[in-house]
Amino acid sequence: MVMSSTGRSARVTVFAPRIDELLNKYRGQDLFRLEADTVGVAGVDLMDELLRSRPANAEERPTFKPVRGRLVTRADAAALMQAVSADVRTALKKPLDDGADLAGKWPHAPHVYLRDLVFGKESFRFRVLVDRRLELTPKLTWMAVTSGTAMLGKPGTRIPLSNLAARVLDAETYNDRRYAMYLYRRVAGPICFTVAALVTNAVWLGAPFDDEVPNRDILLEALRLLPPSWNILRVASPEFGAVDGRIGPKDDLLVLPLLSHRDPRLWDDPEAFRPERWKGLDPDTQPGYLPFGHANERCWGRHMVMPLAERILDIVRRDGLVVNPDQRVGKVELNGLLEVAGVRMLRR
Repeated sequence: MVMSSTGRSARVTVFAPRIDELLNKYRGQDLFRLEADTVGVAGVDLMDELLRSRPANAEERPTFKPVRGRLVTRADAAALMQAVSADVRTALKKPLDDGADLAGKWPHAPHVYLRDLVFGKESFRFRVLVDRRLELTPKLTWMAVTSGTAMLGKPGTRIPLSNLAARVLDAETYNDRRYAMYLYRRVAGPICFTVAALVTNAVWLGAPFDDEVPNRDILLEALRLLPPSWNILRVASPEFGAVDGRIGPKDDLLVLPLLSHRDPRLWDDPEAFRPERWKGLDPDTQPGYLPFGHANERCWGRHMVMPLAERILDIVRRDGLVVNPDQRVGKVELNGLLEVAGVRMLRR
């Protein structure tokens, strides 16, 4: 692993070898071959043309790709979106909890806080579906879904259900409930994972923050340097070769915001954490900036991720939380989301 300097202090970020190779070898290039059947794309104009050439198919939509061969219908996706959006809106209306203690190991601490804030103290069958450890293997997720589905009866009324959980329990058959449980994981998990990763990256890169810098700009800059969703996969399609003849009919595309976000042709001082650069900039139209996907198919959760992340930064700033000064190295592994692991936060 090669260490790359980040942040406003002596803190250093160590990238997994594959990520480090991408940054050092291909940054500033528009198109390059990664494997015999995979082309990498990081040029801003080419990224735009290719992603506009066809919409994402069912297998390319991470949250709503088929569940064990069962297609997720547009109606199901819309209903799930509405349910979790209602849960997030309810959570954001709650006052900041004076008793919330986010000191400790991140991203675990903000993940647990988010789980309880948004989905409440639901029964174990639901809480386990938001557990970070299920990411270790798909088998663990399926075991949790299957065992939770098999639990008899509905939870008592003492603890209110989230809107998302209520949809699961409204399913009439075992197969429908198992399907709904799996989608609960697909929707609830990424909200906690993504927000926890984003705020962890932000505090690692820049905490303690200057008082005059707004949370929005801190998060936008963290999304630039360490975008949790750092690539966009598109499987081979004839539309791509029509855009650029270097792309063969069997070539998959790996579109890489990770690289366009640090392209020196697009950004001044691209390696530096400078949240002030976002004053007056529109992240939805900024060339090469795709932390939530392309303009014609943005991530469904972006309007929930940002306000939840800002809420956690409010607590960080209120409580004077900072990275332990003894921790100088943060590691970014290649295990799904791009996040700094094991950041130790304490009260200043």
